[in-house]
Amino acid sequence: MSKIVSFSNQKGGVGKTTSCVNIAAQVAKKGKKVLLIDMDPQGNATSGLGVPKSKVKKTIYDVIIGKCQISEAIIKTAFKNLSVVPANINLAGAELELHELEEANDDSYNYIKIAINSIKEDYDYIFIDCPPSLGMLTVKALSISDGVVVPMQCEFYSLEGMSQLFNTIKRIRQLFNPDLRLVGILLTMYNGRLTLTNQVVSELKKYYAEALFKVPISRTVRLSEAPGYGEPICYHDPYGKGSLEYAAVAKELMQRI
Repeated sequence: MSKIVSFSNQKGGVGKTTSCVNIAAQVAKKGKKVLLIDMDPQGNATSGLGVPKSKVKKTIYDVIIGKCQISEAIIKTAFKNLSVVPANINLAGAELELHELEEANDDSYNYIKIAINSIKEDYDYIFIDCPPSLGMLTVKALSISDGVVVPMQCEFYSLEGMSQLFNTIKRIRQLFNPDLRLVGILLTMYNGRLTLTNQVVSELKKYYAEALFKVPISRTVRLSEAPGYGEPICYHDPYGKGSLEYAAVAKELMQRI
């Protein structure tokens, strides 16, 4: 049965989608069967895997509202062992619909949970790219996950947002998913030559030393340009720094969960 791992951070621009896409690709290259569910209305994980959003007929939104089975929305990518359930801007409307069901106290239409349970046997890992918020889509994703990875940029605004995210994780454990684990905190856009970076890392080590992944992800040009080609970094620049770093993180993630 697959392990379900969400990638979440309410702050945008911290490398969340980049990390989800590239770790999924690295795990898949290691011989594991992987499904990436794009739960972000921006749909960046979808395009980052070379799937044109304009040509997608069925998305995670259709699954959430019960319009189709998840098997009908799964697309096999051009990359080894890696499939995706795409997203587009329609997903933004799902937040309102989920709120209405929540207010009605009706969990019988939790199509996300029903859908994922129906395919758990088909994959080794299911990765969920959450939106950059702590809204209903993120709550639903974390409620069905075995673990959560928190990508975090090395700056103080990101550090400030950690406590809010961890309060949300704590609340989800109390209300919905007592088995939800923090898989790890992944430092992104890392530059060890900067004083600010070292200060942030030092603060994190005071409180979250055990949670930090051993290898941070450096800021590189090749890593930034890969989504424009619709390729994970391990295919776009297989021997580059970004690819080697994500390979190390993927290996550690598989050991952790």
